[in-house]
Amino acid sequence: MRHHLSIAILSALMATAPSALYAQDVYDDEDDDDDDVEYVDDPLSDDGEIALPEGMTTELDSLLTEWNNRSYLIPDGDCTTGENPEFDKETYIHRLQRLPNVIEMPYNDVVRSMIDQYTGRLRRTVSIMLGASNFYIPIFEEALEAYQLPLELKYLPVIESALNPMAVSRAGAVGLWQFMITTGKQYGLEITSLIDERKDPIKASYAAAHYLKDLYDIFGDWSLAIASYNCGPNNVRKAITRAGGERDYWKIYPYLPRETRGYVPAFIAANYVMNYYCEHNICPASTMLPASTDTVRLNRNLHVDQIVAKCNVPADEVRALNPQYRTALIPGDSHTCTLRLPTLAMNAFIEAGDSIYSYRATELLTSRREIEIAQDESPARKSKVSTRKGRRGRSRGRGGSSVTVRRGDNLGAIARRNGTTVAKLRRLNGLRGNNIRAGQKLRVK
Repeated sequence: MRHHLSIAILSALMATAPSALYAQDVYDDEDDDDDDVEYVDDPLSDDGEIALPEGMTTELDSLLTEWNNRSYLIPDGDCTTGENPEFDKETYIHRLQRLPNVIEMPYNDVVRSMIDQYTGRLRRTVSIMLGASNFYIPIFEEALEAYQLPLELKYLPVIESALNPMAVSRAGAVGLWQFMITTGKQYGLEITSLIDERKDPIKASYAAAHYLKDLYDIFGDWSLAIASYNCGPNNVRKAITRAGGERDYWKIYPYLPRETRGYVPAFIAANYVMNYYCEHNICPASTMLPASTDTVRLNRNLHVDQIVAKCNVPADEVRALNPQYRTALIPGDSHTCTLRLPTLAMNAFIEAGDSIYSYRATELLTSRREIEIAQDESPARKSKVSTRKGRRGRSRGRGGSSVTVRRGDNLGAIARRNGTTVAKLRRLNGLRGNNIRAGQKLRVK
């Protein structure tokens, strides 16, 4: 990846830069006065002290209207969804402790409230996410493994985006991992009018893994690193200071921003529900996304319609597998781009060779490299231009004809145009050498 921040640079920026640098830092971080701190006595009270992460507030109807979900995630007719059963506290504690995790997964009332959200109000959304996870989770695991991070972090996108690569937050964070523009670019993601790699599941996953590693290197604690992924390292540092130097998430909890108080509990709940959904009678949606895909690198412009025509693959499927492209154009001319297709479609792409690029190229690839400026061809305009050229090019006086030297002219060119010689030009104009300048009048006869 490009333009990675070293941990030393990140630490320095954390101490000096405004909070907008960080991916999920959308809180006011300029004022350290205690008047801005919200103190929480009862985390489950109804007066708004805790906020759900945005990935848990997505309405099901909105989620289902996303084109990728509508096209590729459907209810599984072979799975019977029943009622959500009740379990006692000890059952939840036991199940959380059985998870093969490095990151601490404790139980408390806030965690229980988040589990109830997922297994109750959001159970159909969980079904959709389970279907999508078959495609996305292996990508997350590979990126996390590359940075030697705990694999349970693969469930962060569950609470960030509900596993929707097209998700856009109220603050402008985008993609599965919800990167803001500044942080995305700091971690090597390209964001232009044509490409937004925050929506690229693979590149965004590696950027997120790198970012999470940097956050862990700062705090040395995964709960604090996860919290800072949501609100930014500066807000976590301020909470630590206000808690008297405590570095336990649950002890600095009252001093964190409202959404961050629910963020780590939601992460624990996401790990729970993605592992114990069967116990709550939640059925995964069936996914139509291809299990087997391949990638090719392009160094020429290519249009989605060219791929559709030559590779026998639906346009929606091409877009679902390549959500980083904002338009139907893949801009390989500007730099190398990656195209992901189902394996069979990729075989057809390779067999098509150059014919895929030439198919309807003049119609689909309409960006012009060079263009002439139109001229006014009306008779009046032509007459004015001719008169002006005549005046500028040659004038006739009592002593004969003269011309105006144009930029780039020399005596030889002027002599040829006017049927004379350089020697005569020198004699008529009293010139000893060849030096002339643009705008100078020269007699030619």
